[in-house]
Amino acid sequence: MKRLRIDLRSACLLAAALLLAATFSRPLWPLDRPRFEHVVVLDVTQSMNVLDEVWDGRTVSRLDAAKSALRREVESLPCGSKIGWAIFTEYRAYLLFTPVEVCAHRAELRDALGRIDSRMAWSGNSEVAKGLHSALGIARQLPGVPSVVFVTDGHEAPPLDPNQRPPLESKPGEVAGVIVGVGAAKPSPIPKSDALGRPLGFWAADDVAQISPHQPNRDLNGRDEVPAAALGATRGSEHLSSLREGYLRLLAGENGLSFTRLREDELKAALRAPALARPVRTRVDLRNALAVLALLLLLLQWLPWRPSARIAA
Repeated sequence: MKRLRIDLRSACLLAAALLLAATFSRPLWPLDRPRFEHVVVLDVTQSMNVLDEVWDGRTVSRLDAAKSALRREVESLPCGSKIGWAIFTEYRAYLLFTPVEVCAHRAELRDALGRIDSRMAWSGNSEVAKGLHSALGIARQLPGVPSVVFVTDGHEAPPLDPNQRPPLESKPGEVAGVIVGVGAAKPSPIPKSDALGRPLGFWAADDVAQISPHQPNRDLNGRDEVPAAALGATRGSEHLSSLREGYLRLLAGENGLSFTRLREDELKAALRAPALARPVRTRVDLRNALAVLALLLLLLQWLPWRPSARIAA
């Protein structure tokens, strides 16, 4: 039996060479990672043109602020996640395209989002509850049932009759998702525009319905019958608009959804909520890890000690 004296520096060099050689085979390791699949529905009704949001130090419309926030968050989602765009106007949502992978279709997603504006609205009505139910119905029909991200200020036009609210069309929680509230708490005038998007001033009190057409405008004991405050209606001020947060929280709770404001940290957390994540089996490329290990072994050559070891031969 004889012993060979092996210089540990030589051993580190040999190991580094083997690790670098292994990178040429492109080793992959299977791993489950969280990925997300959303249908993002943007409210394009005229109240979303109210200038009461601030983005990058500028006052912008609710719709522009929502688009800027979504553009930033979508581009930071992990590869393998999917996004589809949809719009809401009148009483229903309309799917522009089904969810596609965010990294492979980044340019298309960015371009399509940039083209969404209020000129796509085909009606002046904004029946938010029906639009939300429509969006959930769209998601239920898509493969895998993606989650819904419904972006709106919650302004129902015309106002809802609290006794004739649209019924739920699915079980609460059947479709996961989040309602994203946009707008300031202070009411502001709603810009009026023509079919081409050219400004025509602002909506006046006489231009819009101040009460539900299904609700009788009668006086009982000196009091007018008015929509429930929980629905966000403000009789006599429906030509002004603000974020109807209480109403949106009510809708979210009834439909098994969460609610968040359009703030960068809150939106990022909402789009990556564990409840919306889906484990996807991916193959992780180990080349970078092997290269880093090889580099560390090479750096060991510069240590001031000269270790050695004996192995049996």
